[in-house]
Amino acid sequence: METTAGLTFRDATDADVDTLVALVESAYRGDDSRAGWTTEADILEGQRTDPEGVLAVIKSPDSRLLTVERDGQVVACCQLEHRGTHAYFGMFAVSPTLQGGGLGKVIIAEAERIARKTWGVTEMHMTVISVREDLIAWYERRGYRRTGQTTPFPYGDERFGLPQRDDLQFELLVKPLV
Repeated sequence: METTAGLTFRDATDADVDTLVALVESAYRGDDSRAGWTTEADILEGQRTDPEGVLAVIKSPDSRLLTVERDGQVVACCQLEHRGTHAYFGMFAVSPTLQGGGLGKVIIAEAERIARKTWGVTEMHMTVISVREDLIAWYERRGYRRTGQTTPFPYGDERFGLPQRDDLQFELLVKPLV
């Protein structure tokens, strides 16, 4: 367990699954997500994740699901996965009512530090839905760069949501960790 800027970072446990599913859903889907700026409610309906998906990340030997607490309350989470010379950053969620106050900047910087320290990786990779220009711009201000490499959105797989448009794809963003 590590503390940074009044936040406590710890690895998620099985007991955190329901709380983390609710957090991720609240940050991206439905009307609650509109309280923050990371909402995907206009491009995707349905679920963003489910208990099985969260538990799979917790149980994977190459992954860590960082749970971020302030005053004993879970306020954010992110996945770190070791993939050789780089780490993958995903499942990033900050409580919608706390977005826009600098919390995300602190969390992503700590996640990068943890990935470097734990695995000795030299890069962080992530995928972002390419139409999320505001979110991509936020990551670019944190040092990530667009690669132009895309992968198709999994249309027809409701585990990833119900697309409201037909031009969705994921773009790979990369940041050197030095």
